[in-house]
Amino acid sequence: MGAKITVVPGDITKQRVDAIVNAANTSLLGGGGVDAAIHRAAGPSLLEECRRLGGCKVGLAKVTKAYNLPAKFVIHTVGPVWRGGKGNEERLLASCYQRTLELAAELNARSVAFPAISTGRFGFPKREAANIAVKEVQRYCDSFDHVLFVCFDVETADIYRKLLTRSQEA
Repeated sequence: MGAKITVVPGDITKQRVDAIVNAANTSLLGGGGVDAAIHRAAGPSLLEECRRLGGCKVGLAKVTKAYNLPAKFVIHTVGPVWRGGKGNEERLLASCYQRTLELAAELNARSVAFPAISTGRFGFPKREAANIAVKEVQRYCDSFDHVLFVCFDVETADIYRKLLTRSQEA
């Protein structure tokens, strides 16, 4: 049957799921946007654990506990910085979703909440990023009960909803 895929506008740190995905930078030591919000909400123990991970390469993912978040795990993935599509950004972003979903499955997570990876400060065009996100999540959806795309703004939520509606009609 596959996972129920939901688009939720709002704050990813409030989602009651098994795994929250963090759009991190390569240091994993906090940054801006969703990364800062997750670190703030999880508390200082998250930063302490991240320091022991030794960073993360673009396109890969690493796991920590969720601490004060209403989840069991945080899966930190490093999306690509948009460089006009000339630096394998699409492949690297797809890899972020693949590695994250593989780790979530290994952890026996049944529900996962994703932000719009790389679309904030990293500048990835929202529509292209959403296309990749939806495609990759649909490839892995048999491993999960529920996958949420948690969108910070209405524009991004609308993009995801339209893509999901089109894919269900196809």
